[in-house]
This record gives sequence, structure tokens and C-alpha cells, in this order.
Amino acid sequence: MPKRNATAAVIGAGDYIGSAIARRFAAEGYTVFAGRRTAEKLEKLKREIEAAGGSCVARGLDARKEDEVTAFLKEADAHAPLDVCIVNPGANVMFPITETTERVFRKVWEMACYAGFLAGRESAKLMLERGRGTILFTGATASLRGGAGYAAFASAKAGLRNLAQSMARELGPRNIHVAHLIIDAGVDTEFVRERIKARGGEAAVAAIEPDQLMNPESVANAYWYLHSQSRDGWTFELDLRPYAERW
Repeated sequence: MPKRNATAAVIGAGDYIGSAIARRFAAEGYTVFAGRRTAEKLEKLKREIEAAGGSCVARGLDARKEDEVTAFLKEADAHAPLDVCIVNPGANVMFPITETTERVFRKVWEMACYAGFLAGRESAKLMLERGRGTILFTGATASLRGGAGYAAFASAKAGLRNLAQSMARELGPRNIHVAHLIIDAGVDTEFVRERIKARGGEAAVAAIEPDQLMNPESVANAYWYLHSQSRDGWTFELDLRPYAERW
């Protein structure tokens, strides 16, 4: 495994996409700084990366808290230059509009949009000092269109997409690659399978075909691809979906 004098920060290093991204960048020699709300939930990821010969620093992190995000990224940059920041907090909820409370709407916006602003701004500050870096934002189908029951999530994800687009236009000429990934699919997670089961029972789960749900490792490969692009051909937006997904 190669060793790089550089760090990759993964904000929202959850059990599936976030962990897969962390493992992918660790396999490329980056020291991964992994952050999620509960630090203890990162221990499995940390053990996996280290068992494979990589380096991982696990930190409890509330991505909605400015001081915590700032401290997390500064610590990563002090360990080795911050080369890439992946912004991946999850906030997918579904409520009819009449049942969407003020608290739900605000909390979803904080996780799916405001947290992206904090991480994007703070990572940009550090990267601008040395004139290079990559900032990647995780989007969703809701980044492009609203759906019944998704008023809170869709409005926040649309805001995140526009934040990323504004940053890309501002920072690209200064050699910082900003990209937004639209995950237009059900990802193969326990949560998604439980939702399929709730709608259609065990038969619906049994009917899932190979590769019908997106493998988190495939998502991670797309993040690495974007980070590896040469600057004469940077992609801003990349949408991913399985072969069977309707769109």
C-alpha cells in the first residue's frame, strides 16, 4: 500500500457509503480522518483500515457545529496536508408536509445543507493556503427534484447542490476541484432493505436482483475517480445509478 503525506477527511463516515469511501482513500495511502456523531461507531472502520495496512483517525463529530467542524479539519491538516474533504452526512427522512414539524425541517436542513457549508468553507480555507485540493459533496435524487413526503430533504439537498456549484465556480480557478455526486438509487444497506420489506414484505426483498441496489464500494470508486481527474477535465456533477434504476 502506498503512503502519502496527505489526509482525506470523511465527514459523515457512516456504516455504508462513508465507510466505503474511507476504506478506498486509505487503500490509496491517505491517512483518513473519519468523523461521525458517535465516535464509538467508528471503531470497526478504524480496525478494518488498520488491518489492511492503512491509517485512520476516528473522531466524534457533530457536522452541524461550527467549532467542531473547524477543529476536526484543522487537526486533519496538522497531521498532514488536507488533500481531500468528503461531505457525506445523512439526513433522509420522509414525512407528509402536514406532519413535517419545524424541528424536523430545521434539523434536516442543518444536516443536509448547513453542514455542507461549514465543511466546504473550512476545508477551502485550508486548501487555498497551498493552492490545491478536492471537495466532494454527496447528493441524492432529491438534489434535482422534490417528491411526495420529501419537502424537508429535497429542499436541503437542492441547497447543497447550489452551494457546491457556487463553490466550484469560485474555487476551480484557484486549483480546488469541487464536485457534487448524485446518488440516484437505493444503496444496498440494511435501512433500504428494511424499507423494501415494509412496503412489500419478504417476497419483495427476495425479488431484489443482483446489482439492483447500489454497492457502497461502487460509490466509493466514483469518489476516487473524481479526485484523480486531471484539472483539464474536471467533472462538477456525476450521477450514479444501477442498470435497473428508472430515471
